[in-house]
Parts: sequence; C-alpha cells; structure tokens
Amino acid sequence: MGLLLKIFIPLLGLALAFYFYSAPENFSEEMLRGKRVIVTGASSGIGEQMAYHLARMEAHLLLTARTEAKLQKVVEQCLKLGAASAHYVSGSMEDTTFPEVVVKEAENTWGGLDMLILNHIGNSYFNYFNGDVGHVRKLLEINFLSYVAMTASALPMLKESEGSIVVVSSMAGKAGSPFVAPYSATKFALDGFFSSLRHEFILDKVNVSITLCILGYIDTENAMRAVSHAIRDTPAPKEECALEIIKSGALRQRELHYPSQAVGKLLLLRGIAPDFLDSLIRSNYKLENIKR
Repeated sequence: MGLLLKIFIPLLGLALAFYFYSAPENFSEEMLRGKRVIVTGASSGIGEQMAYHLARMEAHLLLTARTEAKLQKVVEQCLKLGAASAHYVSGSMEDTTFPEVVVKEAENTWGGLDMLILNHIGNSYFNYFNGDVGHVRKLLEINFLSYVAMTASALPMLKESEGSIVVVSSMAGKAGSPFVAPYSATKFALDGFFSSLRHEFILDKVNVSITLCILGYIDTENAMRAVSHAIRDTPAPKEECALEIIKSGALRQRELHYPSQAVGKLLLLRGIAPDFLDSLIRSNYKLENIKR
C-alpha cells in the first residue's frame, strides 16, 4: 500500500492541475450584501457558521432547523454581527409541508429570494447496514425529497432574481463508503437530481445557478461524535468550510470540493483507479472500533 501511494500521489498532484479548478479570486463580500438568503440546518455546525459569515456580509437571513431555542440564539448573534435582517422558522423536514412553509415565509417577508442554501440532514447511524428499510425511506424524505420540495417552491422567486441554489452534499455522494449506506444513498440522489436539473436550466435558458458542494470530513459536533472514533483522517474546520460554500454559491460555481486537495484526489481516483480508491477508503477505518 505504501509503495502504491508513493507512485500515485505525485501523479495525482500533476493531474489535479488539469482536472481540479479552484475558486476564482474575484469573490467579494459585496456580492452578498443585501441578498435574501435561506439557510437550512442553521442551528449548529456548518449551517450555523454560514449564517454568521452571511451576517457579517450584511445579508438578509431566514434560518431553519428543528430546535427553536438554538435558532433564536443564532439569529440573535447574526443581528449582532451585522445582518441586514435575520428571522427563523423552526420545524422538521420530516413534515412534508414544512419546506413550502419556509419558502412562503421568505416570500411574505421579502417578496423574493436570491439564494437557497440546502444544508440540513436527518439523524442516521454509523455502522453496518442493519436492514432497516424504513430508516432509509425516512432519511430520503429528509435528506433528499425535502431538498426537491424546497427547490420547487423557491424556483419562481429564484428565476425572477436570477439567483442561486447551493446544495451541501458529501464525498459519500460521489464514492461509496462503508457504514453510511442510508446517508450515502441520499447524497447520491442529490447529485443525480440537481445535476439533471442544471441541464434543464441551461436548455431552458433559466439563469439560476446550481452549486453542488462535495465535502469531506468536517469538524462539526455531530460528525465528530459519530465518526471520530473510527476514522483516521483529520477533520477540516467548519468555519472555513462554511465560507467556501458561500463563496462557491456567490461565484455560481458548478461544484465545490472541500477540502480541495483531499476531495479532488479522491474524485480523480474514482475515474482512473476505482478499485484502488475503494481500498484506500477501507483502509481509513479503524474496524476494531466499529461495534455492530
């Protein structure tokens, strides 16, 4: 394995110079000033950090998550940081009517929308698939179908503003990994749906951008609690990750890869050496710490 890595990694670095594009250097916080932005999953983790960055950029914010008390604190902090305005709607995406409720609140409050950031996820387990089809169905409702429903509800406003849709996904939605089968399925679904929708927008001359954010291991509280005991990687900072997501959406990028080097190499390997990629993925786990 060590010899293979010594051979592959330099080649990957060279290939990435051609394959992987970094964000243009012309991002400015002015791009977000006064913009009307929905952020889902905003009470903690990456969503909370995105809310704070957007607040400093003087955006108008509508935040959603399950826990009202946490959302209230985030909104208060956003107003202190300089948000043009900040509101919240609490509720669960398990409720199939909730996505439309959130979008309707934006319409009633602002009369329009410039950016939809879809970031929420449902609770899942990190372990061998246990055969629970009901859990997969529930997770698809939260992690996938609610994204589709929010997009459908928000699209008229986004078309009018020529706005942006930002979809927070994962490397688990590009390459299969063990112990996250239900979660991975939902992220693959996001890639398929929004990549297809991007084609339709282009064909129909709809000037709404779609940015798919492919994230690696990030140091959110939920991720650390779920997988830190079983993964050898060092997590990347959620604050920087949140800022890169905002930048990629503002710049209307097709995809964000974060951390860029790690995710970029894995995506390249998927195309040129999928079996080798699979072996690398498996070698990253401390199997002795996985309890069935």
